[in-house]
Amino acid sequence: QVQLVESGGGLVQAGDSLRLSCAASGGTFRRYVMAWFRQAPGKEREFVASITRSGGSTSYADSVKGRFTISRDNTKNTVYLQMNSLKPEDTAVYYCAADIAYSGSQHEKYDNWGQGTQVTVSS
Repeated sequence: QVQLVESGGGLVQAGDSLRLSCAASGGTFRRYVMAWFRQAPGKEREFVASITRSGGSTSYADSVKGRFTISRDNTKNTVYLQMNSLKPEDTAVYYCAADIAYSGSQHEKYDNWGQGTQVTVSS
């Protein structure tokens, strides 16, 4: 098992940037595919981005493509989500997820989750 803790959320204005971090412990970080999801009130959990074990391949939801960048530092056991040009519709709780094998966009297939960090974007 791996424990995940997100940080970096906050309240910003539209057009601003935030960098989220997800620190992992209790497992071998490099073995895990990492992903970010988000969930707004009354909405289903939504895929945001994922990154493979070595960081060689990334995937993004169409809604964030070109604005968000996922990266990882396996020496620090940390995955990041750089969010630029934030929009009010980006407002959500952002969750870090990890899985040994899965690398897709379906949240139910990820086995490890953090507690989430709130991102609020005002217009």
